[in-house]
Amino acid sequence: MSIFDALRVAFRAIAANGLRSLLTTLGMVIGVGSVIVLIAVGQGAQKGVQDQIRGLGQDLIFIQPAATGGSANGGARGAAGGGQTLTKADADALAESGIVGLKGVAPQISAIAQVITSGGNQQVTVIGTTPGYPDVRGIEVAEGTFVTDADVTKKTLNIVLGSEIAATLFPDGSAVGQKLRISVGPTNLNFTVIGVMQEKGGSGDGAADAYVYIPVSTIQARIGFNRNASGQVSVNQINLQAQPNANQDRLIADVTAFLIQRHEVTTADFTVKSQEDLLGASTQVSRTLSILLGSIAGISLVVGGIGVMNIMLVSVTERTREIGLRRAVGARAKDIVTQFVTEALALCIGGGLLGIAIGVGIAMGIDGRTIADQDMTTVIQPWSIFVAFGVAAGIGALSGSYPAFRASRLDPIQALRTE
Repeated sequence: MSIFDALRVAFRAIAANGLRSLLTTLGMVIGVGSVIVLIAVGQGAQKGVQDQIRGLGQDLIFIQPAATGGSANGGARGAAGGGQTLTKADADALAESGIVGLKGVAPQISAIAQVITSGGNQQVTVIGTTPGYPDVRGIEVAEGTFVTDADVTKKTLNIVLGSEIAATLFPDGSAVGQKLRISVGPTNLNFTVIGVMQEKGGSGDGAADAYVYIPVSTIQARIGFNRNASGQVSVNQINLQAQPNANQDRLIADVTAFLIQRHEVTTADFTVKSQEDLLGASTQVSRTLSILLGSIAGISLVVGGIGVMNIMLVSVTERTREIGLRRAVGARAKDIVTQFVTEALALCIGGGLLGIAIGVGIAMGIDGRTIADQDMTTVIQPWSIFVAFGVAAGIGALSGSYPAFRASRLDPIQALRTE
């Protein structure tokens, strides 16, 4: 039997039991489609996290207090791990240290607050920082100005709004020059808007559109925060920007040694992480997620293969007399094997092709949509299509092998007597 004869017989058998064949391939359709969709979702999540980290700025290094729990006072709460080991004075010292490869320094204190205007109110993240923050974090002012050295020196009540906050609180005109009130715990302060930041949008640190920025000295002096043993107000984080071609490992080592010496401790009471460290960690987590999702989807492929094998065994039983007749007129055992393996392959490959079409369609359809309050991003990986289809074809060959071998072992005389 030639391969063309095997294909002709296989398609004739599949067409003779159209509904059964369709239901048999359904498992392969679901399996292949699921693998493509879930891997696309996992890869999309990885890309989203990487875009957010890259959107924080370029060549960044983050210094944070040792993980001792968030600091809180007067209703203001810093980030988790916000101990009392870093201060603005540390940032100033780093800026003047002359460490090779260090381009910019910007301390920050973060707090959750309520912004109140005559037209409404909204919860925001308040960032207390210095004039160098936009350069270090790669953000720009769209209107007005950012916090200045004079604002820091005088502890002014000037505020800069993220684009989303400005549009929400002042939808009918420019926010610059407008008044608003910041409420943090029992503290209520009236601020004047001096600037609005450019929109970051969905790419990069889109959450920054909902931040507001005030002088770091203002948040230190006017909003209660914990102080360290020297009486200085601690900061949540010190942002460093490295020179584009700097050796970041060497820079991190120099910064760590500098702060250990400055704090007069033997081991670091802070952590230093680069942007690349965050990218590496997020990539590892996302890769694990993609493997998990792909493995779960792969189970349906195995289940589909079992369904194909089951139907092929039924087909052998139903067509025992046909097999006997073929053997009686000269068909060899390998011809019978070829016939049933080809039929199983046709079912799985057909289901695989349909699954690819459906999987790619679903992945493209949900890209950019909001599902369960989550903005979905999908990245269709060509390798996932080839892997899913290859596995489907492999399962077809394996699931058809045993029924084919069983059919080839039938005794022609006994098979012809079967009713």
